[in-house]
Amino acid sequence: MLGFIKNKLKKLLIEKKQTQLEDKNKKNSNSILEKNIVQDLQKNLQTLKSVYANCTDVNFRLFSIGGKIKALLIYIEGLSNIEEIDKSVLYPLMHEKNDIKESPHFQTFIEQKLPVSSIKEVQTIAEVVEQISSGNPVILIHGQSSGISVGLAKWEKRAMEEPTAESVVRGPRDGFTETLMTNTSLLRRKIKSTDLKMISLTVGRHSKTKIMIAYMEGICDQTLVEEVTNRIERIDIDAILESGYIEDFIEDNPYSPFPQVLNTERPDVAVASLLEGRVVILIDGTPFATIVPITLYSLLQSAEDYYQRFLIGTLIRWLRYGFFLIALLLPSIYVAILTFHQEMIPSALLLSIAKSREELPFPALVEAIMMEITFEALREAGIRLPKQVGAAVSIVGALVIGQAAVGAGLVSAPMVMVVALTGIASFSIPRYSAAIAIRMLRFPIMLLAGTLGLLGIMLGLIAIIAHLCSLRSFGVPYLTPLGPMKIQDIKDVLLRAPWWKLNTRPHLTGEYNKYRQSSNQKPGPEKGRD
Repeated sequence: MLGFIKNKLKKLLIEKKQTQLEDKNKKNSNSILEKNIVQDLQKNLQTLKSVYANCTDVNFRLFSIGGKIKALLIYIEGLSNIEEIDKSVLYPLMHEKNDIKESPHFQTFIEQKLPVSSIKEVQTIAEVVEQISSGNPVILIHGQSSGISVGLAKWEKRAMEEPTAESVVRGPRDGFTETLMTNTSLLRRKIKSTDLKMISLTVGRHSKTKIMIAYMEGICDQTLVEEVTNRIERIDIDAILESGYIEDFIEDNPYSPFPQVLNTERPDVAVASLLEGRVVILIDGTPFATIVPITLYSLLQSAEDYYQRFLIGTLIRWLRYGFFLIALLLPSIYVAILTFHQEMIPSALLLSIAKSREELPFPALVEAIMMEITFEALREAGIRLPKQVGAAVSIVGALVIGQAAVGAGLVSAPMVMVVALTGIASFSIPRYSAAIAIRMLRFPIMLLAGTLGLLGIMLGLIAIIAHLCSLRSFGVPYLTPLGPMKIQDIKDVLLRAPWWKLNTRPHLTGEYNKYRQSSNQKPGPEKGRD
């Protein structure tokens, strides 16, 4: 016992020393970054070299302006455009032929000599580091207490491609990329109004990840914008590598299996959300835009619903709602009926199922759970394997394992069919995050069905509906417009009304711009007559 206490105290002392050392290093680092640029170029060089110690990709280029005044150029290889640095920075400054002298306005003179569109003045070492890390080279001049950041960032980026997870038969083929400025330009290309506003934030102690909050002024409620901004600003973490980091920090109920934000790679989906009064969060380094607030029905809608004729869109939407329920309840209903309610099955079908199950060693519940776990494993393997073999392994594996399991007498053929139909239904859910939630909830409902029958399924459904009624996404009820009821918004939930009927935007928050188009636009032959 004494040895355990001694080891525990020793471990606590080591952790305390490590924490103190980290705090000291952080304090020293912050004290260096908070320094201002001084007029002595050599001191600035020493400070920056101490900041970038053991960073061989950071280049320090000493040169003379017009052969007289010493200057320093700092940039990172791979992040800055070296050809443009040589052409637009070093060449014009080093070959300056006028008789130049140091003066308080000398820096303005230098800025006028640089044929570069973006130039920014930096005052502190922290600003210098920020600009260099963003790919913008910085010029420090002897005798000047500030530097010049030149907008010559250039790094490798992926070309725009059609999003594989949100493919459509009819609709735009462009998708977001990992470059923030490319993503903002995609939004600007579709919305040319000056009402599209973007707020820039930086999150991450070490990553310094840029985040852009986009919204439509006059359409989006300003309190919603402030709430989104506040939730992101209070995030204190080492790095933001993907939008999932932000999602965990800003959602209303982190313990809910249902997603409370919408992720999309499609610019048209993001633009449509902006025009409905939602906020779009773009994060540098990820092709997924985050949309808030959302409802349950947002997860069951596809961009293509609005590009096809409204009758087709309505039919597909209703099929999708049906597949949503099938993916959640079909195995549970099968287990409940087979275990407790055989009288509900027609006699011929009951005899067929009984014949297929007469030599099975497991009850229906164990059989269903075993097959569902196997199907989930095959689906996960198909995703993780290389594309060339992933699809083949998942399809062939399902066929071979299903047939082998039936032949070995471990599962019945009807159960294989039920699991296959459930899997197909889950694939029809447009949003992957919603499909995962259904896959998670399927197992507890199966356990309830195997122990309490249809009563257990009803109890599970009541619990899910009660949870959904209490759930919020940035204050917006998750089941709106059905709970609470908003009649004018139902035409875009239960139906996909034609565009000439969708006169109003969905009522998400307190303040909103109600009308998005003129009324009385129903087409017809008489409309074209004078």
